[in-house]
Amino acid sequence: MPASGARDMEMCASWSGPHAWPEFERQGGPASLPSHSGVYLWTFECQDGYLIYAAGLTRRPFRQRFQEHTRLYLSGDYTVLDVAQLKNGVRSEIWHGWGWNAAKRAEFAERRSEIEEATQRQLAACRVFVTDVALRGRVPERLEAAIMNCLYAAPATCPTKA
Repeated sequence: MPASGARDMEMCASWSGPHAWPEFERQGGPASLPSHSGVYLWTFECQDGYLIYAAGLTRRPFRQRFQEHTRLYLSGDYTVLDVAQLKNGVRSEIWHGWGWNAAKRAEFAERRSEIEEATQRQLAACRVFVTDVALRGRVPERLEAAIMNCLYAAPATCPTKA
């Protein structure tokens, strides 16, 4: 047993995907999101794999939660990235969301069409992976937090085949 007294615990999660962002599905492209709820990953195709951008969790149907995300993206609340750079593993911001003041509101109003176009490109390129891990207790929150902690600690590079 570890010195802290805690037991090692393992969890197995099965992921499905890639799925398209809702409203960005196209014939012959990635599948639509399933109707259940759970933990999800936002990813982008990158060289020989997928680069995880973020993890999230919803206890409502995925489609409902993603409609909220879309609205927040289009209103400038979320950071929008240059997809071409992202596919090369480079984080290049077109718009830095989060936090507003008068100057930022004016900048968003001035650049709105550019930001909305970049948002459309980002959402169309995003590939979503989902799991329907049991939504009891704090298990989903712990899974989401563990993924995000790994992302914060990892280098921002694209996976390559060994």
